[in-house]
Amino acid sequence: MRTQAKQSLRFTGLRLEQWRNFSNVDVALQRRVFLVGPNASGKSNLLDAFRFLHDIVALGGGFQEAVRKRLGISRIRCLAARRYSDILVSVRLGDEVDDHVWEYRLRFSQDNLRRPVLKSEEILRHGTEIMLQRPNDADKADEARLTQTYLEQVSVNKEFREVADFFLSVRYLHIVPQLVRDPDRSVGLKNDPYGGDFMEQIAVKPERTRTAWLKRICHALSIAAPQLKELEFYRDEARGKPHLRGKYEHWRPQGAWQDEDSFSDGTLRLIGLLWAALDGSGPLLLEEPEMSLHPDVVRFIPQTLARIQRHSGRQVMLSTHSSDLLRDEGIGTDEVLLLIPQQEGSAVRIANEFREVRDLLDGGSSLADVVIPLTRPQDADQLPLSLYAGVSRTGVRRTKSRRVEHLRLPGY
Repeated sequence: MRTQAKQSLRFTGLRLEQWRNFSNVDVALQRRVFLVGPNASGKSNLLDAFRFLHDIVALGGGFQEAVRKRLGISRIRCLAARRYSDILVSVRLGDEVDDHVWEYRLRFSQDNLRRPVLKSEEILRHGTEIMLQRPNDADKADEARLTQTYLEQVSVNKEFREVADFFLSVRYLHIVPQLVRDPDRSVGLKNDPYGGDFMEQIAVKPERTRTAWLKRICHALSIAAPQLKELEFYRDEARGKPHLRGKYEHWRPQGAWQDEDSFSDGTLRLIGLLWAALDGSGPLLLEEPEMSLHPDVVRFIPQTLARIQRHSGRQVMLSTHSSDLLRDEGIGTDEVLLLIPQQEGSAVRIANEFREVRDLLDGGSSLADVVIPLTRPQDADQLPLSLYAGVSRTGVRRTKSRRVEHLRLPGY
């Protein structure tokens, strides 16, 4: 029963206070989430809130380690925050029947010695049933207890372990092809989201599962790389290192085999994306999956993810700058989150909250044509000119007569 419950759960809401780019965010989440915004608006940092929850319950992790990996409270706290402001990460979990099965709230800061400490930890079930509320009497008697969450402690999390198991199932992926080609750079890493141990992740799968998955991936890849006819796993004889190789069809009747170090960046990233989509049932976090891919391939990513979701039920959240990806007519306006930089931190708005978005879509415009311009810097076309703006032929900056205008976002 627990496995079925975990697979059916998803994030249904996110609330952040003073988390990285975000001073105050409270937003509903669908089974697919597309994060769209200009550079440095916080797309990666929003995804990192879910990674943070995973790191709290991960083996070898915990609250202290999760903060340490992010270089301390001062690096996590929003730059727009007032001094000593608390940081809040709060999520709602739901299923197909109830979108508020669980709620987890974690508020934290640092003490006078800059050590991370909990200010409060709360877990609710079905919105009203309090399963955990800290600090409790034991915490007040021994403040050292507030350096750990109850969620990460097996000895005390039995009543809400389903939440911990769900956070543990979160997977983040942002394949760096160079790391896949040269895994020696990442020796000792396990489940590296950047692909340093990607070949090992494939190797540890049971042979039957691995072979079946590679066949499915090869079939999908044939759209992006029509010459690819086979994809298989093997270990080299010299060192026993795991490898992928693909058979490419060309004028020779037998074709030709290439190892992963000869695959294109786009092919490696797509293999990683498809493998990750098959491997697991928890939320999958993707960073700009369109990178290195042909626009005609990018257009089919939402459909591919939707098909996987129909089989596995898993939630997918991804960041993107691609108008080609957003041209899929199956994407709903409630699935798109717009990140809008402001003086007090980035705001997060669901696309269908904008009246102009709804009006333009009703008028026949595509989602890409409506959403991408909302996140485009106003003076982006001036970027090539701004490099030398205000500089004389002698290289001396003319600050009085001319000045460089900062890139501005359009008003909302």
